[in-house]
Amino acid sequence: MCLPQVPFVRGGAEIFTDELVRQLRARGHEADVVSVPFKWYPGQRVLTQAFLWRLLDLTEADGRPIDLVVATKFPSYCVRHPNKVVWLLHQFRQAYELDRTELGQFSESAEDRATRGRVQRLDEVALGEAQKLFATSGNVAGRLRRSTGLEAEVLPHPPQELAYRTDAYEPFVFSVGRLDRAKRLDLLIQAAARQNVDLVIAGEGPDRERLESLANGRVRFAGRVTEDELADLYARCRAVFYAPVDEDFGMVPFEAFLAEKPVVTTTDAGGPLDVVHDRETGRVVEPTVEAVAAALAIGEDDAQAWGRAGKTLAERVTWDSAIDRLLA
Repeated sequence: MCLPQVPFVRGGAEIFTDELVRQLRARGHEADVVSVPFKWYPGQRVLTQAFLWRLLDLTEADGRPIDLVVATKFPSYCVRHPNKVVWLLHQFRQAYELDRTELGQFSESAEDRATRGRVQRLDEVALGEAQKLFATSGNVAGRLRRSTGLEAEVLPHPPQELAYRTDAYEPFVFSVGRLDRAKRLDLLIQAAARQNVDLVIAGEGPDRERLESLANGRVRFAGRVTEDELADLYARCRAVFYAPVDEDFGMVPFEAFLAEKPVVTTTDAGGPLDVVHDRETGRVVEPTVEAVAAALAIGEDDAQAWGRAGKTLAERVTWDSAIDRLLA
């Protein structure tokens, strides 16, 4: 399993990769994670990082052949191997739809424009080498198709293992994840203030100080929580908010559904829209304070019905079916 790793950062990609390795080992396979520290800035650093993966020799280890490599996201899929499979979490989005936005990183200089073009060309080559190409969501597969012309089979994966349960539908909305601008928690905080809804926000990140300055006394920042604390918050909340900008996949909706809780998201959230359907498994609304505020006012009866429907959907996504397709 090939995974770029930003030192000291652990998120959905790391949880997914570690769990996949554990699941493969449980089925009798020898599996391990190969990781290279990842630094994507300044702009030209992106190609340097890609070349590190290109230079790795993963055809054998300690004299024994390696049968298969599974790459996950940029730039790990630049690795060479005769039996390379890509289970794509995401490309380097700053070279694509995030370019020339506040979340982009390439300037208008000739050097940065050329670097961006080389990242795109590298994707065409490296992803085109894959014997099989999977994407975690329809959103990721669509981006790949538009950017390279390559077709990927959509293969979602289950969320992390927690003690999922349903204890109550207490009148608070829960959010969990990295605290950065792309997750749009400022939208949640402003909407909740308008609706007088209590919030619990779990996670750490560079945007925490700004978010705390926006919050009132009805918002609790829980910071980094344990697995037991996370399961408890899912078990007790009324609903879960998850509306990043054009998200790749996102495990949060599946985690919420396994606790029988509905998810509030937005029409431009990307990956969550594969499973969050308006007034079926949650609410899907325009990304405005007014629309999100109205969506947060979920009654307990609706929360129970939509949460149960979400659980039925989430239970269909299993490691058995995912690994069978991955290794077929």
